Amino acid sequence: MARAGKTRNGQSGARALDVAALAGVSTATVSRAFNAPEKVAPEIREKVLKAATELGWMPHPAGAALASRRTWLAGVLIPTLDNDVFASQVGALQTRLSADGVTVLIGCSNYDADQAANQVRTMLARGVEALAIVGESHRPGMFETIAARGVPYVVTYSHRPGSPHPSVGFDNAAAFRRIARHLLDLGHRDFGLIHQPSIDNDRVMARIEGLRAALAEEGLALRPQHVREGPAAIAFGRESLRSIMEAPGPRPTAVVCGNDALAIGALLEARALGIRVPEDLSVTGFDDVAMAEQTDPPLTTMRVDNAEIGRQAADYLLTCLAGRNPAHPPPLESQLILRASTAAPSAG
Repeated sequence: MARAGKTRNGQSGARALDVAALAGVSTATVSRAFNAPEKVAPEIREKVLKAATELGWMPHPAGAALASRRTWLAGVLIPTLDNDVFASQVGALQTRLSADGVTVLIGCSNYDADQAANQVRTMLARGVEALAIVGESHRPGMFETIAARGVPYVVTYSHRPGSPHPSVGFDNAAAFRRIARHLLDLGHRDFGLIHQPSIDNDRVMARIEGLRAALAEEGLALRPQHVREGPAAIAFGRESLRSIMEAPGPRPTAVVCGNDALAIGALLEARALGIRVPEDLSVTGFDDVAMAEQTDPPLTTMRVDNAEIGRQAADYLLTCLAGRNPAHPPPLESQLILRASTAAPSAG
């Protein structure tokens, strides 16, 4: 078969039909290899990618944009628009990218893995040149789809040792271990946990594992009736604290919450139940939102510099877009902020 050459402007004159012929597959398989790689056997996908590379072909329209001109577009995928944490991250990232003339497209998955995959495919079809994606727990094949398009990406809000992905964030497991260690050092031995939905959320899963590991080192464990999973909202924090404190068996003297909204709900419900914080119960949050310092009592929590995550993610992507191959960023440090919602358990 005659190989497709270059057009007069230097671009490849290859078509999907040429890639299919060289790889010995159908054009539909070529399309799936790029747009839904999880539906194609790995060995077939490799044949298609090899043929596409050899012919200098990329799918339209992203391929055409990348081959002929800059689109000056970057995509950001976040799980929700209802959280200041991600707003701060995206704002800082957008400020940094816009200074270099790059416009940001924002996709929101609403903690739905299928929506996340669809958002990424849509942004790739629009010709984004780079992607920042919160977390690494996504549908199989999603990162392969991005790599197949030759688009640089970075995972944000998470930094897992051994991860294959470039990441800008912090070690979620280590952060919760630090919270647990603080409470253990105060003398707490009975713990409760209120956390966000964990399905398709590697950040929450890592935090839970960090807490359980710290307790296990002391021969302790969470009682099932003292663990609550649900929406990351004040109302669920209230409902959960009541359920935990009314459960049969010994009451926990410390409740660890997956974010500050849940912790604020726990503080409100503790007061409604006549439970004194921190005398009768210690409560911790996560994120250090503005309200955490204003609660009564002020909330012990973990501070994360979300704006710095956005800035470093943007810098990593800009370096990639400049044609350089940067090293994976080192983890950021989270900071335990000690306030008046934690204390040693009462002797009684």
